Amino acid sequence: MSPDDSCVRTLACPACGGTIAMRAAGYTVTLACEYCGTLIDATNPDARIITRYHELQAFLAIPLGMRGTLRGVEWEVVGWMQRADGWATWEEYLLFNPYAGYRWLIAQNGHWSFGTMLTAAPRLDGADAIVAGRRFTVFYGGNSARVLRVAGEFYWRVKIGETVRATDYVRPGAMLSLEQNDRERSWTLNEWLSGKEIRAAFDVPPPPAWLPGMTPLAHQPSPFARRIKGWWPIGAVAFVALLLMLSLFGATMQPQRFSLSVTPDGPSVSQTFGPIVLPLARQAMTVEAHTPGVEQGWVDVDVSFVNRKTQDRYDAYALNEHYSGQDSDGYWSEGDRSQTLKVASLPAGTYDLVVDAQAHHWGSSGSFAYDPSSGTYKSDGLPPVEVVLTVARGARFLSNFWLATLMILAPPLLMLLFHILFENARLAQKDGAPADADDWWQGMQSP
Repeated sequence: MSPDDSCVRTLACPACGGTIAMRAAGYTVTLACEYCGTLIDATNPDARIITRYHELQAFLAIPLGMRGTLRGVEWEVVGWMQRADGWATWEEYLLFNPYAGYRWLIAQNGHWSFGTMLTAAPRLDGADAIVAGRRFTVFYGGNSARVLRVAGEFYWRVKIGETVRATDYVRPGAMLSLEQNDRERSWTLNEWLSGKEIRAAFDVPPPPAWLPGMTPLAHQPSPFARRIKGWWPIGAVAFVALLLMLSLFGATMQPQRFSLSVTPDGPSVSQTFGPIVLPLARQAMTVEAHTPGVEQGWVDVDVSFVNRKTQDRYDAYALNEHYSGQDSDGYWSEGDRSQTLKVASLPAGTYDLVVDAQAHHWGSSGSFAYDPSSGTYKSDGLPPVEVVLTVARGARFLSNFWLATLMILAPPLLMLLFHILFENARLAQKDGAPADADDWWQGMQSP
């Protein structure tokens, strides 16, 4: 920014004699001595003192005279003031570039905004203001902003205690501020600066991360809204991948069908079927156990895959049952005549399927005869129940699919929860009516 150097003039402070650099010569009206804080009328040839201000202006986050590049323009910090409105206190740094003019850098609670003074008033639409097609909703109204401290140089006659009436219009990521007094009114568009931007420009620490319980600034954009929107494409791709895996690897193949019959309340029937050859190192298996003839009773079905070479067993159990009847409400039925059994992983090898089945009856159909061997009455005359077993390689574990789906949805759902908490805290500061649907939609928009 070498052209700025031609705009720099020096003068001696009439209060302390210190040499003061006037960086925006020809524009500056009021100048504050960086050594003693005295306010000086820069338009007076004798540098007349306006007022003395003895509090030291140390600990500025950005020293006066420092240069930095924001939005493609190199700026120099020429002035600083501290203001308050009774609710909050903030700092305003005046930036200057001889070609681009003045801008503001506003700091509050470690967060930064870049302020541009508007040359034309925005269009008002009811309680909203519209600038360049962007709609701003009134957030604060009727506050009084007062100058507490000042240092550096300014383009108007600033003084301690100067007060203006302020109205702020907000959309996430930007604030439109109207300041007015009895003589004039001015509009400033303050755009949110990311921690990366402000650090690259002026080497200041990034703003603190928001945590539940903290109060965000009125125009602070939700740090979670953009993450939520960025996650949906990732989640959609992951979900489609899960569906493909479910269809490709969850399908069953090469089914084998076996059957046996059991008598209700009769002895358990055991039968061995096979061979079942599994060529893969690890293979999931599905067994469909179907008992179409069971009525007013149940069938216990135990199945075991027995490796012919090692005699290792892999067991599963099914309970098929069905009951029906009629009462004052009409016909009713309950139970399921079919069950699906799944074995997650069988080693490669040749297996026998060992089936143990026993049927039971509940009710008064048929006749009963005493069985002295068991000491109980058993039904007589009931037809046997056929047990049909379909064994197939492969298995579809829907519980794993839904668990994976939940893991995909967990991050955006958690971010959505934090976004809601953030917006609740931000909108709780708004003047007037509580937040409505439009406010929530605005909160999801990118700044």
